[in-house]
Amino acid sequence: MNRCSSPDHPHCTAWVMPGEQACAHGHGQPAASAAATAAADTLGSSFDMLQAVRARRDALDAIRPGAAHEQAGPQLHISGFDPRAAGGRQAIKLELRGMPDDAPAELTMLLQSALLPQGGGRQTFSRSLRGGWRPVVVEFSSRGREHGQYRVDVELHARLPDRARTWVATLVLLVPRLDASLAEIHQTYLAAHKNVRIQADDGSIARLHGLDAAGPLDIAIDARNASIAQLQFGAQSGAPRGKIDLALPTIAWDEDLIEIDLPATRRAHPCPASSACLVQAEPEAGMQRHLRLFAADEWVLGRMETNAEADVLLCHYGEHGPEHEGLTRRISARHAVIRLGRQGFEIEDVSRYGLLLDGAWPGKHSPAPLRLGMRIELTASIKGVAALVVTALLPHSVVLHRVDAGGAAECFMLVAPDVMPGRATPAALPRAAALPLLFHRDGGFWHRDPATELDTALGPASALDRLAGFHGRVRFTAQPYPEGRTARGADRRAPAQLSGA
Repeated sequence: MNRCSSPDHPHCTAWVMPGEQACAHGHGQPAASAAATAAADTLGSSFDMLQAVRARRDALDAIRPGAAHEQAGPQLHISGFDPRAAGGRQAIKLELRGMPDDAPAELTMLLQSALLPQGGGRQTFSRSLRGGWRPVVVEFSSRGREHGQYRVDVELHARLPDRARTWVATLVLLVPRLDASLAEIHQTYLAAHKNVRIQADDGSIARLHGLDAAGPLDIAIDARNASIAQLQFGAQSGAPRGKIDLALPTIAWDEDLIEIDLPATRRAHPCPASSACLVQAEPEAGMQRHLRLFAADEWVLGRMETNAEADVLLCHYGEHGPEHEGLTRRISARHAVIRLGRQGFEIEDVSRYGLLLDGAWPGKHSPAPLRLGMRIELTASIKGVAALVVTALLPHSVVLHRVDAGGAAECFMLVAPDVMPGRATPAALPRAAALPLLFHRDGGFWHRDPATELDTALGPASALDRLAGFHGRVRFTAQPYPEGRTARGADRRAPAQLSGA
């Protein structure tokens, strides 16, 4: 019921039933009031409206974590973190959820944080046969660290044949004080990672129903001052009850993976190749006959053989040229690995007989940063097998020259794909300063003119004599070791000539 709203009798206090045109004193009601009354009748009472909303299935989905998870994008699930282990080693498990179906079978993850060894790390996610992703475990230590929050930056890279995709996420880890209690840790960190929080004060009663949905659900309950908190798990639907853990467990939460908008793809390279060679027909003094090019995320140095397991193949050079037996057998099939890390290029010994860096053994499986002029000797147990020197360190590549009997035969340029050369003056020794500026993009090798910054795609049909940095007759081949193919072809022709004679 409403009071009389006649404009001619503003002091009338008589009640008017909904739908009546006049009050008990005969005062007519305006048409706007009748329209509002009719609109109120169409909506019904508030009790009926609430009952209709509660009956809808969307109300149940609103508290169902599974429904929210299905609509969410890619997420990084972090679990196993326990801030109570302050000052000791930690191991957290990272899992991928909701990744697109067109993602490649392997994803490269780069981590950067002050908590991690050497300030960062590199991991690889692999897809299983069932379509899921194999979790990755990241280890670190908080010993000697200042208490507080530490940021961990995560980059996820996917290299597809036609384009590259990148996702980023940022998570925060807490390193508490050594004397922090469990209650303090819970108040500062654990309470911030709950899905549902129930709080009842001053004798109130808090009830939570509808928890029969699938999926994990973390609940924080705080009932004080004679309050009561009631939870109901699957009582209405009759669904089988799952496992309920009531404890102070390790922390698990989800971080959204945000995909970065990469620039539009360029035209395809005319000669796509991840390895190639520049062959000098008549090398000048101080120049090498073969400049071998390799583009990859990491490069494996190993022994030259028919079924090689390495990228950069090395052999011992004697007085009469390369020797594929003898001392060459001391080079392991996978002797060393060079990769581009957060702090620049680094080398890791993975061999049986070791290697020497400036005369010292770095230790097995202990990455060491490369420095300009560093001498790399293979092996540590037997010297004189092969020796290399770092002659150039650029933001996108590293150049290695041989300083043994094979110095005039070959040198190596290891290029990181899709990394542009900087404009700063490159750090290079004189023997590498005369080399052309090369980089890898769009699946192939490119040449950049330092004066005009003009980029030219390299291929067998390229006029290399017109490009800066090329001297004499130089040809490009998409084979890193073209002389090996020629030698094998000559070996196959020799028996035919003997049989014909």
